[in-house]
Amino acid sequence: MFTGLVEDIGTIVGSQRRGSGDELAIRTRIPLAEVAVGDSIAVNGACLTAERCEGDVFFAVAGRETLERTNLVGSRVGRQVHLERALRLGAHVGGHLVQGHVDAVGKVQTARNERESRVIWVEVPAPLLRYVAEKGSITVDGVSLTVNELDGTRFRVNVVPHSRSSTLLGTISAGTAVNIEVDILAKYVERMLAPAPDGGGGGGLTLETLSRYGFTS
Repeated sequence: MFTGLVEDIGTIVGSQRRGSGDELAIRTRIPLAEVAVGDSIAVNGACLTAERCEGDVFFAVAGRETLERTNLVGSRVGRQVHLERALRLGAHVGGHLVQGHVDAVGKVQTARNERESRVIWVEVPAPLLRYVAEKGSITVDGVSLTVNELDGTRFRVNVVPHSRSSTLLGTISAGTAVNIEVDILAKYVERMLAPAPDGGGGGGLTLETLSRYGFTS
């Protein structure tokens, strides 16, 4: 699990094909002496496994599934990416709970500076909108943000000064592809309320059920 608070902006210094995925070498200011082989690191919001570290560079493989579902596909040397180490149990959660499982790639429609914020509109695949709520949490390229407005198949976020200066969102432009992860709670609530696959009990919340347990009059 992650929090959506970027620790560092790393740079891809190597990329080569490995099986059906890509092995990425990423230079970072994160103290890699504290990173063990097998540790999880979110790269632009996608959870990858550190396979080895050499100096200030760690190596991780973005598999076929990751390449198909994220904007890491075709990453070239010199590209900058957001990095965050996995959350330690008991640590302060400053953003929101993030799995590092990207749901879809969205596209920045507009991005402009407005007063102290950078206002960004992002378009996402229509099926994902049922998990996006105004004033709810969403992750954009690994950054925890608040959804401030919904309009059709797009949503608006305002990137505050600290995030503008500490992430790549401060200079993001229209047309940029971004990794989107919706709030995990929305997906689990939908799953629990859905009718059971075998038609049995559990799930399928109805007005009758609410009334039976005294939630409606």
